Formats: sequence, structure tokens, C-alpha cells
Amino acid sequence: MLTQAIENLLNRGLPDSPRARELAVQLAGRRLAIDIRGVARVLIQSKGDSLSLTHERGAPEPAEAEVRGGPIALMALAGAEDAQAAIRRGDVSIEGDTDLAERYRELALLLRPDIEEEMSRLIGDAPAHRIGQLAKMALEWGRRVADTGVRNTAEYLAHERGDLVPRAEAEQFLRGVDTLREALDRLDARVGILEQRE
Repeated sequence: MLTQAIENLLNRGLPDSPRARELAVQLAGRRLAIDIRGVARVLIQSKGDSLSLTHERGAPEPAEAEVRGGPIALMALAGAEDAQAAIRRGDVSIEGDTDLAERYRELALLLRPDIEEEMSRLIGDAPAHRIGQLAKMALEWGRRVADTGVRNTAEYLAHERGDLVPRAEAEQFLRGVDTLREALDRLDARVGILEQRE
């Protein structure tokens, strides 16, 4: 049911993007599996003029490439920097044809639906716009709360408990280490010169 709804959303945007249509033709007949750890395995295949999504329930069907990761890690693939970071950390793994996986990723980014536009089809433009604004404000508030929470926790661990070194102290310590290293290098050079004179 959900895969059908996502398939319909993606296919609805396909005619609007020349690059997406070009990619769909290039990918015709080729399959990408997305293994959402602990949730499902979905098989994506381009038919040239549309995409097909299949939720696999039995034995996995073969695919030329497979992307594996948790739901949040897979969502990180939607961002250019986040995608590389998720792969480097090992949160997401890609097996098989990585070029195919990258082309499907590009296609998905091109076809990413505008949620506000999709809501406006159901409830009208004005309510959809208002809900979109409220959702953006809620996300921004959530980001600020998370950022403040992280900073407060770091300050507590650094200043109250002493489990972490405050940044200013760490920087001062590292500058001292650099100064000491330079002094030792100079001393080593002087000792070398004195040994050569003997």
C-alpha cells in the first residue's frame, strides 16, 4: 500500500523533469534493492517511462545494486554532504554497481515530491501552505532544541562533572604541546650541530 503511494508520487513527477526522463530511459530494466534494516526490502526498477516499486516479502530477488541501512541513515542520502558522511561512517552500505545506485539516487532527488503541493491537491492551497509553514517552524524549533540540548550537555560534562575538557582549555593545552614540540626540535638541531663539531 505504502510502496504503491510512493510509486505514484514518483511517477507523477517524472513527466515534469527532462533529466529524470533521461535517467529513467537509461535505467530501463535495471534494478536497485533498498534494504531498510529491520523494516523492509524494496526493489526499484525503471520501466523506461515509469518506476516500479515492489515490497519484497519472500526470498530476495536479485538486483544489480543494493543499498542497506537504517531508515534515518537512508534518509541522509537525500543530502550531498550527508550522503558521503553516512557512507564513510558505515551507516549505509552499497553493494554491486555503485554507479547504478548513484543514478537511482539522482533520479529520486529529481522526483522528490513537494509535500506542500501534494497536500494542496487534497485540502487546497491555503490550508496546505499554512500546514507547510507550521511544519517548517516545528522543524526549526526542533533543531534549535536539539542544538541547545547538545551544548548544555557538553557544558555540563565539561564544567560540572569534569568528564570533558572545555574547548578553551583543550586549545591552550594543544598550543602548549606545539610550542614544546618546536622547542624540542630546535634543541635536537642544536645537539646535532654540537655532535658534528666534535
